[in-house]
Amino acid sequence: MDANAMNRERKKIILDCDPGHDDAVALLLAHGNPDIELLAVTTVVGNQTLEKVTRNALSVGTIAGITGVPFAAGCDRPLVRTIETAPDIHGDSGMDGPAQPESAIALDPRHAVDLIIETVMAHEPGTVTLVPTGGLTNIAMAARKEPRIVERVKEVVLMGGGYHVGNWSAVAEFNIKIDPEAAHIVFNEKWPVVMVGLDLTHQALATPDVVAQIEAVGTGPARFVRELMDFFAQTYKDAQGFDHPPVHDPCAVAYVIDPSVMTTRKVPVDIELQGTLTLGMTVADFRAPAPADCHTSVAVDLDREKFWNLVTDALIRIGDVVPGVPVSPRTTAAGPSAAAPTRAVA
Repeated sequence: MDANAMNRERKKIILDCDPGHDDAVALLLAHGNPDIELLAVTTVVGNQTLEKVTRNALSVGTIAGITGVPFAAGCDRPLVRTIETAPDIHGDSGMDGPAQPESAIALDPRHAVDLIIETVMAHEPGTVTLVPTGGLTNIAMAARKEPRIVERVKEVVLMGGGYHVGNWSAVAEFNIKIDPEAAHIVFNEKWPVVMVGLDLTHQALATPDVVAQIEAVGTGPARFVRELMDFFAQTYKDAQGFDHPPVHDPCAVAYVIDPSVMTTRKVPVDIELQGTLTLGMTVADFRAPAPADCHTSVAVDLDREKFWNLVTDALIRIGDVVPGVPVSPRTTAAGPSAAAPTRAVA
């Protein structure tokens, strides 16, 4: 760690994720940045089934050389709705494209909800930030099971929603749409919530100059990210017409590292639970200045250069952790399914 980072207090986070190509980049950024103390990694059903996203999280942790951080599997279904996944974007494995090593990380036996609660309660109030980059099922369950965490959490910085745009429907973003009841719980608790939604993340495009910048790092993890982006670019082009893929999830981690990487605006936000066409919409009320007690804000504009420099710097710091580690064949859109984790998750 550099001298400046040693003089700053590291920001403690729990990353709750569903890897997922962009979740993988978020995990690498959280691990590689010297200003972040990664307390735990928890997984939730979302981009793929819980079993698949948990395997992916453990593989990324192995690629990054993460040690001493518990990884725990959480909720395998939404609170009320049926399971929706995104194979058209992330493939059958949830993280198609690059090869991955078999995990060197043992899965924590605790349920992710319990790990979240125990971690928050074990630290001083106002010191732990929750960073969910998937559906909000685990976070909502933790708030319901142990309400005291709400007043102890510093803030919830989530990737999800959009105040002007959707992707899973005309007005709803995937992470919110797959479990809108959980999102309703999270947004309506009194902890501070920063919504890093599509309006912001659609500015975080992995353009050719960005991919070249990452590839120039020259390490195994950097090549892994480049290969992730190759697959991600094609599926985003095919499914949503993007010339370059938006890399959503690391934007939330970047905000925790350095809030100046984006501008935010306080505004009341709630979740639509009833609309036939608008289910899962994050309804932001811009009609008047936000009231003094408003605890929700939305991300607006991204400093694109600063953001990608954070990602690149993290990859440089991670270095070549496990060069030469044998990898198992991974799926492509037409290939065989990935192997499951070595232990059952639930």
